[in-house]
Amino acid sequence: MRVPLLDLSEQYGALAEPLRREIDEILASQEFILGPRVEAFEKSVAQYCRAQHAIGVSSGTDALLAVLMALGIGPGDAVVTTAYSFFATGACIARVGATPVFIDIDSATYNLSPQQLEQFLEQECQRGSDGRVTDRKGHIVRAILPVHLFGLCCEMDALEVIAKHFDLTVIEDVAQAIGAEYPGGGGAAKAGTMGVAGCFSFYPSKNLGAAGDAGLVTCREESLAQRIRACRQHGMEPRYFHHFIGGNFRLDEIQAAILNVKLPYLDQWSAARRAVADVYREEFTRRGLAERLQLPAEPFRDSGLVNHHIYHQYVIRTPQRDELREHLTRREIGSAIYYPLGLHQQQCFAYLGYGEGDLPETERAARETLALPIYPELRREAQLHVVDAIADFFSARG
Repeated sequence: MRVPLLDLSEQYGALAEPLRREIDEILASQEFILGPRVEAFEKSVAQYCRAQHAIGVSSGTDALLAVLMALGIGPGDAVVTTAYSFFATGACIARVGATPVFIDIDSATYNLSPQQLEQFLEQECQRGSDGRVTDRKGHIVRAILPVHLFGLCCEMDALEVIAKHFDLTVIEDVAQAIGAEYPGGGGAAKAGTMGVAGCFSFYPSKNLGAAGDAGLVTCREESLAQRIRACRQHGMEPRYFHHFIGGNFRLDEIQAAILNVKLPYLDQWSAARRAVADVYREEFTRRGLAERLQLPAEPFRDSGLVNHHIYHQYVIRTPQRDELREHLTRREIGSAIYYPLGLHQQQCFAYLGYGEGDLPETERAARETLALPIYPELRREAQLHVVDAIADFFSARG
């Protein structure tokens, strides 16, 4: 049985008629950029996330860039983030001229470790008489950029305490976690609403996916929202008057329309992903495989929150990852490695001076983690085939 890592065809089939109708209407109107559908989508996402402002942009990468640019982060500054993430997280920091500082992850959740963050700020930085925090190279530490990886929120209460103590801005990377909830001490909150801004991606494979690149920024402050709106149009406000250098980060009407059709189904799809994850957990446990594999952590499962995890990916880990993946490939079962290298190990970041062993949990995760098929329409029969294949793999190894 062939089991793909992801199959979007059933989702499209169910929504084909309203999607095509929207696209036809846009083509008839000839209004393609930042029109009424973008505005409608921004309002819908703001309401869904319980955010004050939502600004549509051209991709998740551009969401990060727009926020960093709008905050004036640049040369001489440093932004602390995780090394275990999609490349854009670190690259956008570098693209604005700032220095990415990579911190190790929690071994269970794969998210940025508050303990490692605090250790870095306490032991490797100093605070000047002006209150600014600088690292050993003299960069001013301006912000923390946590990533809600694989659909699970970071430990935001702990990160916020650290950020407040060191007077740092928190920017959330929500590319994989739209709708995910966090049981904070101040009450439940959705990903993207706990920091000064949240950066979303709607790449087609995301839980809420467009038919191409698309992204969005959420934020609380009106002044920041206005600056990001200007930033997405080359820093222009009003037309042809440029107060700062921004970028071409505009969201188009077709992508916004597609996302608006899909948004009402998002919680339903996230629930279906959790159901798939539950089947995996039950079957792996029943067959004794939970002793051979590290299954995804669910630290907020008993919090009473519905979207305690939205399972953008279902990631297991084993020291025999590469052999297991080869076995699954022979069985025509899709899988993926997120991510084969920590960002600190990428050649383009060699200038930062990180060496092997500097971030041991990140490096171990890069060697051992494997994403299994997960999507709302994945059938139980297909899941059991995946579990059978993994059971056969370990059975052959005693």
